[in-house]
Amino acid sequence: MKIRQNARHFASRKALELPVVSDVVKSKLVDLHTKIFLKKADPDHREERRERLDAFFGATMDSYLAALQEGAPEAEAREITHIQANFDFYNHGWTEMMEFPGDELEDHYERYETFFERYGITIADPLGEFEPEEMPEAPSTPEKLENPEHPHAEGGFADDVYVQGDDGKVRIGGQDEPKDVDISDAVGVDESEA
Repeated sequence: MKIRQNARHFASRKALELPVVSDVVKSKLVDLHTKIFLKKADPDHREERRERLDAFFGATMDSYLAALQEGAPEAEAREITHIQANFDFYNHGWTEMMEFPGDELEDHYERYETFFERYGITIADPLGEFEPEEMPEAPSTPEKLENPEHPHAEGGFADDVYVQGDDGKVRIGGQDEPKDVDISDAVGVDESEA
């Protein structure tokens, strides 16, 4: 999968690991991801998906932190959460929201199979042990799986994590964490809150 990575991602990661600001950052990251993916959703179905996406992305913040705690680089930990979301989009027939084509689901699963198995995550159960007790449902569009359209998907990146930096260059594996990460650059945090 191809994802973006910049200083803000590292700052948000660091802020998520801090006790005081983590709740604010998590909430803002959930809002941001919901907003991004609702823009990709069929306009007729956006609002009915909002509550599920909020809960889903809240849960993936926990899987992101678990991957980091197990030693995954930031880009890989974040990619895991995006793969989980794409499993859920596929299961619901929300193909227009997918970031990679449906025929690459197994390839993405296999790359992180050890992590996924540890937490009971499968393509059919994208959150596994991270699923909250109260997980909102949203209507599916299974008919879209018959002739899926993936207007936002980029295929051919299933063998590794590909990271596009601010310079536009794509690197395999991402970049190392900068030495001077400033949590005030994190999503939802400004200098007065840091």
